[in-house]
Amino acid sequence: MDQIAKIKVMIQPVLEQHKCSLYDLKWVQDGKMRILQVSVMYPDGSMDIDTCAGISEGISSLLDESDIISHEYFLEVCSPGAERELRSEQEILDAVGEYVFVKLKDPKAGMDSVKGTLLSADARSVEIEYMAKAVRKKIKIDSGNIALIRLSVKI
Repeated sequence: MDQIAKIKVMIQPVLEQHKCSLYDLKWVQDGKMRILQVSVMYPDGSMDIDTCAGISEGISSLLDESDIISHEYFLEVCSPGAERELRSEQEILDAVGEYVFVKLKDPKAGMDSVKGTLLSADARSVEIEYMAKAVRKKIKIDSGNIALIRLSVKI
């Protein structure tokens, strides 16, 4: 089991205590400083600064006690953000009804990307409702043609 996998297991009780889930855990390099970035969220995808601080304190104590990290580092507990990538079929299914951005591998209907409401999703495709020159339209995109799908902020 690599270091990141061990840390994931170690911090799970802290996340459960705060009723949060882990979105991502990774090392980030910023100049000479190594940052252990822990992205967390509530089941509805939201997060608040007080919960991040509480989780940070809990994780920091666990990491200090375990001595699993032998080098100097900075711990950052954060939200994955309002425009987080949807990385799995389940995350896409959970986002039905949300406003999304989809980048296509091969253009479809003259578009290489589309922003709109995710109407439906399954293992084979997603259906998006979008606006084109004040006209509401729908497009069905095969899962194999999706280069990126993420939540998007509607302006």
